[in-house]
Amino acid sequence: MEKKIKIGSRYIGEGERTFIVAEVSANHLQDYSRAEAIIKAAKEAGADAVKLQTYTPDTITLDCDNDYFQITQGTIWDGTTLHRLYEEAYTPWEWQPKLMELARQLGMECFSSPFDATAVDFMREMDMPAYKVASFEINDIPLIRKIAKIGKPVIFATGIAYLEDIERALRVCVEEGNEQVILLKCTSTYPSPYEDMNLRVIPNMAQVFDCLTGLSDHSMGSAVAVAGVALGAKMVEKHLTLSRADGGPDAAFSMEPAEFRRMVDEIRIVEKALGRVTYELTEKQKKSREDGRSLFVVKDIKEGETFTEENIRSIRPAFGMHTMYYEEILGKKARGDIAKGTPLDWKYIL
Repeated sequence: MEKKIKIGSRYIGEGERTFIVAEVSANHLQDYSRAEAIIKAAKEAGADAVKLQTYTPDTITLDCDNDYFQITQGTIWDGTTLHRLYEEAYTPWEWQPKLMELARQLGMECFSSPFDATAVDFMREMDMPAYKVASFEINDIPLIRKIAKIGKPVIFATGIAYLEDIERALRVCVEEGNEQVILLKCTSTYPSPYEDMNLRVIPNMAQVFDCLTGLSDHSMGSAVAVAGVALGAKMVEKHLTLSRADGGPDAAFSMEPAEFRRMVDEIRIVEKALGRVTYELTEKQKKSREDGRSLFVVKDIKEGETFTEENIRSIRPAFGMHTMYYEEILGKKARGDIAKGTPLDWKYIL
C-alpha cells in the first residue's frame, strides 16, 4: 500500500501533519444554513477537511416496519426503524455541491461516504477527492469495487470488521489497481466507552496491512484522539456539531467547536513532541549538562593529603571530573593545597 496519500491538496503520511476531519453527518438537523455554519466552525476549529454522508433513506434501507428493520441493538437510536432514522439524518444531495464549494473556499477538503452505487456516481460527478467506506459498508464488496475503480483514495472505517473483512476489502482495492488506502480504527458504539477503544490496534494494523492508519473516534472528549496520534494515527475523524443541546441523531457523541479546537491544538502539540528518534542533545540540553554531577573538593585539602570520601564527593554542578573516576582517585595524594568548592581535576592528583 502507498505510504503517502494525497487528498485534494493535502498529503497524508509519515512526516505530514495529522489529517483532521470534521464529520458533519446528521448534525445539520435538516437546516442548510446550519450545515454551512458547521463547516465554517470546522474551519475555525482547525479542521483540514469536512466529511458528509451521501445516501437517501431509500438507497440505504427499506421503508419497512418488520422486526428486521427495527433498531434494537442497544443503541441511542433504539425504538425507531432504520428508514425513519435515515429520514431524519440524511444530508440532501442538492446541498452537497454547495457545501463542498464552501469548504474549498475556506481552504478545506470535502469528501463523503457513499452508501450505494448512485451515491458513488454522484460523488464522482462532483470530483470529490476521496471516498470513505463506513464501518457498516465494509462488507459491501460491489460498492467497494466500484469505489476502488475510480482511483481516488479509499478510507475504511473498521468498526464492525473482523480481520478477514479488512483483508477482503483491501484485496478488492488491490485487484482494481488502487493502493491508496487508509484504515481507520473505529469502535462502532455511540458514544464509545474508553475501555473498548483498543488504540494499540492502530500501529498493529499499519504493520499487518502495510498501510496508513488513523482513527474514527466516537468517544467523548479529545484524550482518545490525541493518544491515537501518539500511536501513529495519520488521520483523525470526529463528529462536529454547533451544540449538543440542539439534539439530533448524532449529537450525543459529537464535539462542540471549542472542544474540537482544543483537540486540534493538543494534536499539534503532540506532533511536535513526538519528534524523531535521536539521542543527540539540543544546544539547550548541552548547556543543561552543566547542572549534572561531577567530582568536587568538599573540604579544604592540604598538599600531600589523601583523597577520601570526606573531602571529595559527587555533587552538582558538572564542572569537575567525571564521577566514573571516583573510586580510582580515593587513596591518592593531593599535588598541592586545594580549596573547598574546587572542581576536581587530574592536575591536582599525584
